Amino acid sequence: MSSFTVANIFEGIFWFLLPASLIVINDIAAYLFGFFLGRTPLIKLSPKKTWEGFIGASVTTIISAFLLANVMGHSHWLTCARKDLSTGWLYCDPGPMFKPEHFSLGEWVPQWFPWKEVAIMPVQWHALALGLFASIIAPFGGFFASGFKRAFKIKDFGDSIPGHGGITDRMDCQMVMAVFAYIYHQSFIAPQNFSVQIILDQIIRNLTYEEQKYLYEQLGEIFHERQLMQS
Repeated sequence: MSSFTVANIFEGIFWFLLPASLIVINDIAAYLFGFFLGRTPLIKLSPKKTWEGFIGASVTTIISAFLLANVMGHSHWLTCARKDLSTGWLYCDPGPMFKPEHFSLGEWVPQWFPWKEVAIMPVQWHALALGLFASIIAPFGGFFASGFKRAFKIKDFGDSIPGHGGITDRMDCQMVMAVFAYIYHQSFIAPQNFSVQIILDQIIRNLTYEEQKYLYEQLGEIFHERQLMQS
C-alpha cells in the first residue's frame, strides 16, 4: 500500500498531503466532539467512540477538505507533478483542475454583502469526496485496530508515542486513504486535467528517444496534411 503513497507524491504533493491531513483532522475532531458532546456510544467494540464525535468529525472533515483544497491548490510546489523526489522549487501549468472558476452569488446574498462572486477550483468539489471517504474510513480503521487489540488482549500496539497506541495506531487509516486517493485521482482527475505541460512531461518521462522521435515525425505528417487541406 505504501507504493500508492509514493505514486501520489509523483502526481503532486497535493495528492499526498491533503488525504493525509484529512485523516488527522478527522481523528482530532472526533476526539474533541466526543469529549465535549459525546453521549451516545457508536459501537461496543470501541466504547470511547460516540455518534456525536462521528457526526461532528465528519462535518468538520468535509468542510476542511473543501477549504484546504483551495489553500493548497494555489501552490505550484504542491500541485506540480514530479519527475523525482528532489526538493527543488517547481513551476508548471497545473491544469484546469487548479484554475479557479468564478460563480456569481447574485440574489443569494443581501445588497450590503461585500462579495458578489466566489472563486472555486474544480478540485475543491473532488476534495469533498476525499473528505467523505476520510470521514468513513478513519473511524472504521480505528474499529478494525481495536478488534485486533482485543483479539490479542493488548491495550496498545506500542508505547513509542506516549498517550497513544503507538505508530501502528496512528497509521491504521493512512495507507487505505492513500490507495483511495490514487484510484480516485486516476479515475476522475487525471483524464480531465490534461494540459500541454502535463502531456510534455509524460512524453519526456515515459517515452524512449526513439519513441519521441517517432511521435515527432507523426505529428509533422499530421500538420503537413492539415496545411494541404486548408490550402
